[in-house]
Amino acid sequence: MQITRRLEFDAGHRIPGHSSQCRHLHGHRYAIEITLSGDVITTEGLSEQGMVMDYSEVKRIAKEQLVDAWDHAFLVYRGDKVVLNFLNGLPEHKTVVLNVPPTAENLATVAFNILDSAYRDTYANQLRLERVRIYETPNNWADCLRST
Repeated sequence: MQITRRLEFDAGHRIPGHSSQCRHLHGHRYAIEITLSGDVITTEGLSEQGMVMDYSEVKRIAKEQLVDAWDHAFLVYRGDKVVLNFLNGLPEHKTVVLNVPPTAENLATVAFNILDSAYRDTYANQLRLERVRIYETPNNWADCLRST
């Protein structure tokens, strides 16, 4: 069985060296979808009975591990020295430094890697992260899928 939880956050970024508009500083209303697989929990008396995982727990973990850090932050590539120096000059600015340019594809991969270890098989129901989808806009998204 698979379940998916969607959360939204706002963040700024730019793609240095891009040949189009994304080379400029700008922001998006991102959405992240987290898809988990596992067996439906059948243990009598558990509040999670009938679920793969409680959606509120999916949300709590995603917010703690990723969304709260990225929301209203500027996602900047470590190699983008001009913007990184500018942001470092802003007192208490919320900046997330990434080892890759902040494209939707790279953000989906980074998010998958952060969240993969956060979702634990608490109820012996084979719980595991299967997919992270990052929407950069309502019409553009990237999926990072479990490969094995």
